Amino acid sequence: MADPATYRPAPGSIPESPGVYRFRDEHGRVVYVGKAKNLRSRLNSYFADFAGLHPRTQTMLQTAARVDWTVVGTEVEALQLEYSWIKEFDPRFNVRYRDDKSYPYLAVTLDEEYPRVMVMRGAKRKGVRYFGPYSHAWAIRETVDQLLRVFPVRTCRPGVFKRQRQLDRPCLLGYIGKCSAPCVGRVTPEEHRGLAEDFCDFMAGETGRFIKRLEREMREAAAELEYERAARLRDDIRALERALEKQTVVLGDRTDGDMIALAEDELEAAVQVFYVRGGRIRGQRGWVVDKVEDVTTSDLVEHFLIQIYSESESVPREVFVPEAPPDEAAMTELLSEQRGGPVHLRVPRRGDKKALLDTVARNAMEALKQHKTRRASDLTTRSRALRELQDALELPEAPLRIECYDVSNLQGSNVVASMVVFEDGLARKGEYRRFTIKGVEGQDDVRSIHEVITRRFRRYLAESEKFGELDAIGEDPGDSAAQAAAHQPIDPETGKPRKFAYPPNLVVVDGGPPQVAAARRALDELGIDDIAVCGLAKRLEEIWLPGDPDPVILPRNSEGMFLVQRVRDEAHRFAITFHRQRRSKAMTVSELDDVPGLGPARRAALLRHFGSVKRLREATPEQIAEVPGIGLSSANRIAAALRGGTAGDPRAARRSRGHHGGETS
Repeated sequence: MADPATYRPAPGSIPESPGVYRFRDEHGRVVYVGKAKNLRSRLNSYFADFAGLHPRTQTMLQTAARVDWTVVGTEVEALQLEYSWIKEFDPRFNVRYRDDKSYPYLAVTLDEEYPRVMVMRGAKRKGVRYFGPYSHAWAIRETVDQLLRVFPVRTCRPGVFKRQRQLDRPCLLGYIGKCSAPCVGRVTPEEHRGLAEDFCDFMAGETGRFIKRLEREMREAAAELEYERAARLRDDIRALERALEKQTVVLGDRTDGDMIALAEDELEAAVQVFYVRGGRIRGQRGWVVDKVEDVTTSDLVEHFLIQIYSESESVPREVFVPEAPPDEAAMTELLSEQRGGPVHLRVPRRGDKKALLDTVARNAMEALKQHKTRRASDLTTRSRALRELQDALELPEAPLRIECYDVSNLQGSNVVASMVVFEDGLARKGEYRRFTIKGVEGQDDVRSIHEVITRRFRRYLAESEKFGELDAIGEDPGDSAAQAAAHQPIDPETGKPRKFAYPPNLVVVDGGPPQVAAARRALDELGIDDIAVCGLAKRLEEIWLPGDPDPVILPRNSEGMFLVQRVRDEAHRFAITFHRQRRSKAMTVSELDDVPGLGPARRAALLRHFGSVKRLREATPEQIAEVPGIGLSSANRIAAALRGGTAGDPRAARRSRGHHGGETS
């Protein structure tokens, strides 16, 4: 890996103008593209404090070997050039959105002499009007079937159209009135194009004028005693109304806009868009993205808007987003240029639009869960992930059982650790364990890892010795974790599965070389030498093995890396949850600790009665005395203690116990 100091631009050589910059590796390949209002300020931030950068950014800088830049005139030009370069070079450290599935569109081929209505997927082409996307192709066909009564546009393929023209007779749709039969000259090209344009106008939300026109013609036909024509027009009106019923009104002000929401974690993000036209949801579409760079929600919104709308012909008048992009004015100008009219970026705070955006956000969260579930639950994918780990870590067999450990503390207080278990690539939550670190004071993750590994495997050795067996998943290469779990050792004294009955094939710790060395040392001290150990550093792409000076680098999108990251993230989540529970309990009780004569039973009775220390502090001595076991003199003492001194100042109480600083894991 390169040292960023070796290719840092000379002081004063970077202009202070807006521009776009590229980081390149030693082979000249572009690994990252970025933009800046002030190039000097932005690029200097990469080199000023390397240790303070996000691990992903550190990895990018170490992968790169040089940086260059291009000055532009405005921030809008910077946005456009950034998008062009991302599309051209496909840099590995830039955010790249991809469809989570292929969505069907309703398309009208206005670029043809006789426009055709059809269902389309994949890349769009110029001259074709698109509506949607829709969740299912059948939803499009149902809508089209209703509308063809009123707008009989052709739907046949070019080959069918050519054959019917040669035969000089229409197809079945022409006979039943659902096609105007331009193939045999029943309508002129101009008349048929007019029908196609009316179809597009109706789909775009201009529904009222068509229904009013048909109602007027129906009344005129009835007045002229043309009852058959009036009945046909009545049926046409009902067909249009049925088509509209499939598109529920969600916004009463006939809003035309796209509702964009995101759901994200440390590794991936999902985006959902609801297309609202005329106040009705016309379609829905989703994307997922790997977060290979350090990005905020605001940055994700900006990247999404650039990538999705830069080449789109259907930019709406309003775009609703969860957070405004960093350069909101420039982005608004860029979208307005693309649309050829004003575009407004809005962040709904209340009302119907906020409620609808919340619904889109829930869909995004479900899409992210489904994406992860599909990836994790696929047997072939899991098998490939385990095989990749076996090859990368040079294990004698696939790690069918993986245990991961993480430590969580708050400036050295309430130190806890977690153990999560994955078997055959799936979480076994029933075997998760939590540890309260006892022999370590202060913020020392290395000693904490050593303690928790020692305690876990000392317990395993004790159980194995007690029951006269040393069982390990994977002794028989043909045996799976599921089969081993089905024969999980039972404690004859309790009748329950023994907590630490199985050792893992692989121990993963959250951290780098120091944490890995501590885990290996703990196992060696216990005489265990047949369990592999590795650590996953915060850089996400670095797996450390005991004693190795260089990390193992798995491809960023490999299934093996995805599995290790998922295991580590689950351990982190489990540890943080346990730590917060202990911290909350300690902080709640701490304000009552210093009240003289108040024991655990009476503290619990007070908290049950008032619900919180805050309400207890606001109560009068008479109200406190209503609690069973609390007399008036004790109530006066409690009230005085909570309203003054350390017991009355929760911040002072927390300071006296070291509760300050940021949460670490």
